[in-house]
Amino acid sequence: MKMGENTATKNHLPPQAFGVSVDADPQSDSKWFDDDGRPKRTGNVWTASAHIITAVIGSGVLSLAWAIGQLGWIAGPAVMLLFSFVTYYTSILLSACYRSGDPDNGKRNYTYMEAVRANLGGVKVKICGFVQYVNLFGVAIGYTIASSISMMAIKRSNCFHQSGGKDPCRMNANPYMIGFGIAEILLSQIPGFDQLHWLSLVAAVMSFTYSTIGLGLGIGKVIENKRVRGSLTGISVGTVTQTQKIWRSFQALGDVAFAYSYSVILIEIQDTVKAPPSEAKTMKKATLISVVVTTLFYMFCGCFGYAAFGDQSPGNLLTGFGFYNPYWLLDIANTAIVIHLVGAYQVYCQPLFAFIEKEAARRFPDSDFVTKDIKISIPGLSAFNINLFRMVSRTIFVVLTTVISMLLPFFNDIVGLLGAFGFWPLTVYFPVEMYISQKKIPKWSTRWLCLQILSVACLIITIAAAAGSIAGVIDDVKTIKPFKTSY
Repeated sequence: MKMGENTATKNHLPPQAFGVSVDADPQSDSKWFDDDGRPKRTGNVWTASAHIITAVIGSGVLSLAWAIGQLGWIAGPAVMLLFSFVTYYTSILLSACYRSGDPDNGKRNYTYMEAVRANLGGVKVKICGFVQYVNLFGVAIGYTIASSISMMAIKRSNCFHQSGGKDPCRMNANPYMIGFGIAEILLSQIPGFDQLHWLSLVAAVMSFTYSTIGLGLGIGKVIENKRVRGSLTGISVGTVTQTQKIWRSFQALGDVAFAYSYSVILIEIQDTVKAPPSEAKTMKKATLISVVVTTLFYMFCGCFGYAAFGDQSPGNLLTGFGFYNPYWLLDIANTAIVIHLVGAYQVYCQPLFAFIEKEAARRFPDSDFVTKDIKISIPGLSAFNINLFRMVSRTIFVVLTTVISMLLPFFNDIVGLLGAFGFWPLTVYFPVEMYISQKKIPKWSTRWLCLQILSVACLIITIAAAAGSIAGVIDDVKTIKPFKTSY
C-alpha cells in the first residue's frame, strides 16, 4: 500500500478486492502480493542503504568540524565512534521488532509507533508518538534553515568573487526559505515511500557530492597551511569563556547525535524491503553498510575541517565561509546540499504525513474530502490521483515549518537541540525496551542489565546535549529579530 492512499479501502481488504480470484493458486497470488495482502515489496539491501544514507548524511555532516573543534582531537573522534556504534547496535534491535513474534512470518508493524504498540503498548505508545512526530517536525524546520543558508551561500560566494571580498554581501534569508517551502509543497504530494526511491537515490548521490567536496577542501586547506591545526582538548579557554566551553562541548554532543539520527524512520524503510531473506537480516546488512559509510565520511569531513581551521572551525563547513575559493566548487557543493535536503525533507516527513492521513481516515471514514481520490488526466502524461485532504494537510504542514524556520533561523543550535531531543528516546530507549519485550529477556539478567546501562548512559548524554543547545538558543534569541534575519 502507498502511504497516503485511501486507508479505508486498501488497508485491510483481502486479495480478491484487488482483482485476484479467491480460488487462485496461492503460489500465483504470492507473485503479486506479500503475506499481508499488500502489493509485493521490491526493496533490497541497496535501496534500503540509499534511504538510510539519504536520511543520515544530511546537514548534520556540515557541523561536525565545529563539534570536533569543541571536543578536541581525543574526545571528538571518540564521541563520533561511540555514537556510530550505539546507532548501529540499537538499529539492529529495532529492526528485530518489525515483525511481532516469528521473525519470518509474524505480524508486520508498518511504522515505528505500531512496533511500540505491539511490543510495549499503553501510555508508552502516546509518548513515543509525541516524541517521534515532534522530532520529525523539528527536522523539517532544521532542513528548511539549512537549505536557505546554502542557497544564500551560493549567491554570497559569487558576490565575494565579483567584489574581491570588499562587499559584505549581506542578504535576507526569508525569500530562500519561501522558495524551499514551495518546492516541498509540490514534492509532498508524492503519496508515499514506495514512490520516493528515485528521490532517495538522487539525494544520496548529492550527499556524497557535497561531503566529498567538503572533505577535499579540508584536505587542501591542511596542505596549504602545511600543518594540522587544533588541540587535544578542543577550543581553548580565552577564545571562549570557561562556561561557554562547557555549554559548547555539550552542544557538540547534540550535533553528533543529530548527524546519526535515522532510527525514527527505520521501520518505514524496512517496510519497503522484500522477503526472503527476512527483513531483519536485510536491514542488518543495510544498517552496517550505511553506518560504516557515513562514519568514514563524518570522520574525514569533521577531522579535516578541524585540522584546517582549528578553533575557528565554522558551524557550517561549506557556508560559514571558512572557504572562499574556488567559488565555483563551493557553488556546486551548496547546490548539492539543497538538492539533498529537498529529498531528505520528504524521506523524513512521509511517516508524519502517513500518520495524519491514517488518523483522519479512521475518524472520518465517510468523508469524501478525506478518503476520495480524484483522477487527473493531463494530455501527454500518465493520469495521477489527487487526494484533497492530502493536498491541503501537507501544504499546511510545509507552510507551518517554513514560518517557524523564519522565526528561529539558528542552524547549529537547532541541530543540537533536535539531536538531543530525539536521540535517547527514539534511537536508544524504545528500541531497547521493545527488544527486551520481544525476546522476553529476564529482568536483572546480565543481558538486561547491559541494555539498561546503555540506555541510562545515553540518557545522561542527551540531557547534557539538550542543556548546551538550549543555552545556545537563548544566546541567539537575544540578537535575532523575527523575519528579519540576514547573513
